[in-house]
Order: sequence, then C-alpha cells, then structure tokens
Amino acid sequence: MKIFFYIFLFFYYACVFAITDTSFSNEPFPLLPKQNTSATVPPPPPLEAKGAILIDAFSGKTLMATQANTRLEPASLTKMMTAYLASDALAQGRLHLDDKVYVSEKAWHAGGSKMFLKVGDSVSVRDLLQGIIVQSGNDASIAIAEHLTGSEEAFVQLMNHEAKQLGMTQTHFTNCTGMPNPDHYSSPRDLALLSRAIIFNYPYDYKLYSQKWFSFNSIKQPNRNRLLWHDEAVDGIKTGHTDTAGFCLAASAMRNNMRLIAVVMGEPSDKSRMQDTQKLLNYGFHFYETKPIFTAFTPLEQARIWLGKEKTLPVGVTQTVYVTVPAGQFKNIQTKLELADNLHAPINKNQVVGNIRITLNNETVLLQPAIALKDDPRANIFTRIHDHTHLALQKLFNKKAAT
Repeated sequence: MKIFFYIFLFFYYACVFAITDTSFSNEPFPLLPKQNTSATVPPPPPLEAKGAILIDAFSGKTLMATQANTRLEPASLTKMMTAYLASDALAQGRLHLDDKVYVSEKAWHAGGSKMFLKVGDSVSVRDLLQGIIVQSGNDASIAIAEHLTGSEEAFVQLMNHEAKQLGMTQTHFTNCTGMPNPDHYSSPRDLALLSRAIIFNYPYDYKLYSQKWFSFNSIKQPNRNRLLWHDEAVDGIKTGHTDTAGFCLAASAMRNNMRLIAVVMGEPSDKSRMQDTQKLLNYGFHFYETKPIFTAFTPLEQARIWLGKEKTLPVGVTQTVYVTVPAGQFKNIQTKLELADNLHAPINKNQVVGNIRITLNNETVLLQPAIALKDDPRANIFTRIHDHTHLALQKLFNKKAAT
C-alpha cells in the first residue's frame, strides 16, 4: 500500500511542477522600447587647471576627469569640510545657530581672508557659518573649530576622520583654513565627494553657499564665487586661493532637474577658474541627461521565495536610483533583474537578493543591488516539505533535460 502511495505522491508533484511557473524573471523589462541609436559625446573642453572633475550629483557618474586623483593644495576649499562638520554638529544638536562662540586670540590673529572678528567677542554660530562660507574667513573657521573640539588641532583630527568616512582617499588636513602646508592636500575627486555630501546631507545649510554678500562689523564682503553672478543655475559652493595652490573652485549648478558638480584646482587666475568651471558645467548639461529610473521602496518585481511564509516577496531599491547617459539616449536604457537562484527563506527586509543591471546599447552603465522590501520568515513544516519536494523535482527534471 505504501508503494502505491509514494508512486501517487511522485506523480502528483510531477504534475504540480509541470503546471506551476517555478521560475523568476531574469528577462529584460525595458522602460521604453530599445532602439539601436549610437551615443556620441565630444571630448570635454581644454582647461588650464592642474586637476579637474565633473560629476553628476544625483547619480554620482563622472562625466569628465583630468588628474582627478592627483594630490593638490585645496587652499580655502578646506573650509568646505570645516563648515560640513559644523552642519553635522547642528544636525546632531551639539551646536545651535544662536550659540555664542568666544573669539580667541589665535582666531583673531589668523592671516589671509577674514571675517574681521575681534578678540574676546562672542559671535553667534549663525554669523560664523556665513563668515566661513561667504567671506571665507580664516578667523571664523578657527573660532568654530575651537568651540567644537577645544583646539584647532583636535578639530583637524575630526576632519581627517570624516574624510575617510566619506571615501576621500587622497585627502589629509593639517588645519581648518587651507593655509599652505606640505602635508595638507586633497584631490578634485575627493572634493567632489565632499561637495555631494554637503548638498545632500545638509540641504538647509547648503543654501548659505549661494549667498552673494554678508556684512559683519559694518564690513560688507562679497562671495568670491563669481559664477553666482554670471550663471543663475549656480548655487555654490566655494573658492580657494593661495600663491602655491593657485586658484581653485568647487561649483554646483541645477538645470532641468539635473545637478552637476565641477571642481577645478591649480588654475592660473581667478578668471580662468571661473571660465573653466563654466565650460565644464555647460558641457555636462548640453551633452548628458540624468533621470530617476527606480523609485525608493517601489516594488520592481515579486520574487519567488522557497520555504517561506509568503510565496513571493517584493524586490526593489531603498534609495531612488538615477542614471546619467548621453543626451537623448535615455529612451534606449534597458533594465534586467538578476536574482539569486532559488531564494530561500528566511529573508530579512533590506537583504540583498540579487542585482539590477542597467544597460545602454548592450553596455552596462550601472549595476545596482536588488533589495528585499519585506521580511519573509520560514514557513511551517508542511509548506517546507512541499517546497523541498518541488525543488528536488525541479532539479531532477533540469538534470534530465540537460542530459
């Protein structure tokens, strides 16, 4: 009797396997019909900078780079990190805009560009931030550094730690102002990473980088980023200059829902840094386009899950994914969900379960992790027995088909 029962069980699952769709989709699901249109982009414009980079802020894609990983003097681009750490302290509640900061003799005595603080005064964090960002004040930078950590030396350690956290591999700071030092350096790519962090991590404070003027102690000073007057799309970020570093500029602009970041270092003049940066921005906006391709937490597909309480699980991304391609080519983008074979429960929310491959004309432009958007715990023993039998039969028939 048992023999007939097992024969019946075998044929039952054979029939189940035959009529049940046990596969998950690994086939492309195009956003728009694919067209074989070649994408051509001319070479970027020639520059006078020692090093430069142009990236899309949303996708992070590099559109142009020359000596982008070369260690160069950042001059006052250093103050981007100083202001970034102040924004971080504000976000954590360790600092408040109305807090009063004591101006030490060291801060007052700082050379170079100044906010014109007076020794012994107490100045608000709000004013100091504007003094750092708009007026590029060395005195303001030292004052905020001392207030946060007790000394500029301790603050520099914090700067270097944060640089590592952001992936700035070619950066080392020795001061918070950008004054020349052989061991004080960064690179165009690193400063582009920092620019991106400033823009997206602390958007409220980023508004200060577009401020054209700031007055303190009856002294009105302009923002040294002249692109703020020449291109209405430009809304930041920071200039820098010393005799040894040359002229530097990190700039960002937004046009047609596309944001670019350009960094030039070691320019021979203020005029050339402005012109070269404008060339890069125009080049990027003219020849490239950036659009969101996947929205955060929106299911892209229901993946088949074995041994789980749920038979399918929504798969997607936890952050909106942007893609940058040559202008006019977004319609040719293809996407393919590549899930791991025979996904087994338990699966936790935010667990990587495969990849999303994004291609343009058969070339991969982005490989994005596919994330489980829900938990799927292990099922009861009867469901697991069913799934194990199903998988065994699947393996058996696949082996026979291959043979």
